[in-house]
Amino acid sequence: MPPVPLGPALLEACCMNDDQIEVPTEEAPAAPAGELVHFNPWRDFNDAPLIVDPFGVEPDREQIEIFLDVVFGYCEGLIPIRGFVDKGQGFNGKPHNIWIEADGTSLDKLATFAAWAWRESVAVYVIPGTVAEQGHARAAEVLQMQTVVVDLDAGDVGAKLTHLVHHLGDPTLIVESGGRTDRGLDKLHVWWKLSEPASGDDLKRLCRLRADIAIKVGGDTHFHSAHQPIRVAGSVYHKNGFQRVVRIREHNRIEVHLDDLAERVAAMPALSDGGRELPDPSRPKPPIDAVLNTPVHEGGQDAWTRFEGASAAIGHYIRRVHAGEMTPDDGWEAICQYNAALLRPAWPLERLRQEAERLWRRHLDRNGPALIRAEAPPRPTLPVFSLGALLDDHSPMPEDIIAPRVLTPGGMLVLGGAPKVGKSDLLIHLLVHMAAGRPFLGFTPPRPLRVFYLQAEIQYHYLRERLQAIRLDAAVMAAARDNLVATPKLRLLLDEQGVALAADAVREAFPDNPPDILCIDPIRNLFDGGPDGGSENDNAAMMFFLTERVERMREAVAPDSGIVLVHHTKKMNRKLVAEDPFQALSGASALRGFYTTGLLLHRPDEEDLTRRLEIELRNGPALKPKLVDKADGAWVELNPLNERLVRKEAGAKLDAERLRKHDVILGMLLDEAAEQRLYTTMQFAEKFENKVGLGSKHTIRERLSVLATKGFIKFLRDPSRFGYPITRSRFGYLCVQGMTFGPGSEHHNPLTGEITEGAIPVSPSHFKCPQSGLCLEVENPEIWVYPQGSEPDPLHMSAA
Repeated sequence: MPPVPLGPALLEACCMNDDQIEVPTEEAPAAPAGELVHFNPWRDFNDAPLIVDPFGVEPDREQIEIFLDVVFGYCEGLIPIRGFVDKGQGFNGKPHNIWIEADGTSLDKLATFAAWAWRESVAVYVIPGTVAEQGHARAAEVLQMQTVVVDLDAGDVGAKLTHLVHHLGDPTLIVESGGRTDRGLDKLHVWWKLSEPASGDDLKRLCRLRADIAIKVGGDTHFHSAHQPIRVAGSVYHKNGFQRVVRIREHNRIEVHLDDLAERVAAMPALSDGGRELPDPSRPKPPIDAVLNTPVHEGGQDAWTRFEGASAAIGHYIRRVHAGEMTPDDGWEAICQYNAALLRPAWPLERLRQEAERLWRRHLDRNGPALIRAEAPPRPTLPVFSLGALLDDHSPMPEDIIAPRVLTPGGMLVLGGAPKVGKSDLLIHLLVHMAAGRPFLGFTPPRPLRVFYLQAEIQYHYLRERLQAIRLDAAVMAAARDNLVATPKLRLLLDEQGVALAADAVREAFPDNPPDILCIDPIRNLFDGGPDGGSENDNAAMMFFLTERVERMREAVAPDSGIVLVHHTKKMNRKLVAEDPFQALSGASALRGFYTTGLLLHRPDEEDLTRRLEIELRNGPALKPKLVDKADGAWVELNPLNERLVRKEAGAKLDAERLRKHDVILGMLLDEAAEQRLYTTMQFAEKFENKVGLGSKHTIRERLSVLATKGFIKFLRDPSRFGYPITRSRFGYLCVQGMTFGPGSEHHNPLTGEITEGAIPVSPSHFKCPQSGLCLEVENPEIWVYPQGSEPDPLHMSAA
């Protein structure tokens, strides 16, 4: 389950910062600078108990203790701690930064932070040095370091480690960072602990040693900078959804002098596949973006020379050709264009070719054979048809996936609705019916359909609870149980990797026959806006997601299947929703132009639970909106003729007032009979005129007449047993269900001698015929019978 984002209030309570921080490298994000506040471990981070995951891993306090001793045991000052959301988990988060004192309390504080980070799926990094002030952790602000570290994150890690141990001696720590190389080997952090902290010029020398070691063995060269953070041993790695402890593989109680280590590094030869000529530290390498956009003149009058610019540009295009991103001809053309546009004056083509061939051979020696990109295949032709061909084609139409034209082969249906309006519940019922081959709200499948439900909203246990609560025929559930396959809540983005994972899951679920329907719920939780990182509000990003993600997934598993997308709506005025309902769909308008069918579920009236399902078809004739609601746990379609068209709010108030009078009148008759008072229709209307909001006696008589017709009131012609005379009234005394006379009295059973207390029931003798209005005798006074269609509503007091 993805972690809930921490709000500003919680961050402030934890003395943390939520500033966005750039992450320059995949393995170790660079440390930021900013005004950040000290972390207090006795606040939010240790308030909640740990939740034990039987299938996961937990931070290792003992390994954290070893790590702190090796990296900060001799240092003084503040330790900068960083919390970053690892990539590939299906969600993004802001960095969390704290500073802790390098003293006896650091273990408890760092262990507390690591436990919180584990619960929130956040990786824990540390700058392996101390600083003087909170919020200041740039490279120039690092004061002390007591370790030299190299990050082995690519290639033959084992061979590089052997090379380092042979020439530099056994390291103090070997830590498995949690990642894997392309060859499946563990990525390693190799540490040497110094005999004393380095500061000032020695600290610069230490950073230079880190860069030299990385260059010679093919490690991560970003560690030339003092503020490059690294994972904490004993914390948890979360990248791409895999959890592993950042584990200490080997711990040796070894310390080295900085001078001795520097001599060993200088004497260590470079690996053939990892070393390269050391760059001149006095002249930084120009960034490639600047090289490709900045003219450079002869004579060394610019920030870099023509030779440096040409070498950088040629190297850039050689790497792209080697990786298969460009063809050799395109690469050479790009090099020539750079030479002509930005070198002043341009190099002769022969010299340019010689330099390109020299760098190409060098690149092949270091990186192996190239992945040469094949020439582009012939451009496909667009299918076109004349009017005559279209008119003469009388072949059968493709069979609808969901009729009538709601979902067609290769079509896309978008179901939209506001949160909590019931769209997910409606969708689940729709998918179950389609999987069972049964019609639902007028939508009909031709047969039981195979449905894959890719959802990222409901966790497993709550998903099964919702499915088990569906009140449908056992035959429907039995027919759908093997045809509908659903995922629990996913922490996944439908990026290139997510599409591949989803396609594999679909093939595994339906190995023999492809699915008929692919459902994605909701768009927002799985959205990938492409390389530019656009949101769902960006038309270009939405088109990228629909064409490069959703359509690619369909092409990979079932090109003729139908797609169902679930999407949220934005807040809009009800009048605007009524005029054009589908303008309420959240995000970019490109979505509306892409789908073939739109369904929008909304409540026209917030006080009314009835929902309206708007329908928009592009592949068929228009369908009228449907009034739908849930009855006894199942969705039903309501008759639209029963809905008011004029003065809906006023009519609803009048209905509510009639129901109130209904309850008040029946309650008063019960209460009056308990006080030994019975009434005819006229006497009741005259006595209670203008009381408890019942209105005039004429209004009361009308309500009594309606209640008698509906069977809520019946009549007693002979009340003599209660001490009342027989009346000349047409019907008699009013009687309601459950009426008793008096507060109750004692009854003696002469056979058993038992004495019981009980009120005297008042049973009707006559009722008003709902068809003719005549006064007719009841068949059995002990059984209260309502006319058909007039059963009491359990929401009202009369039902009691």
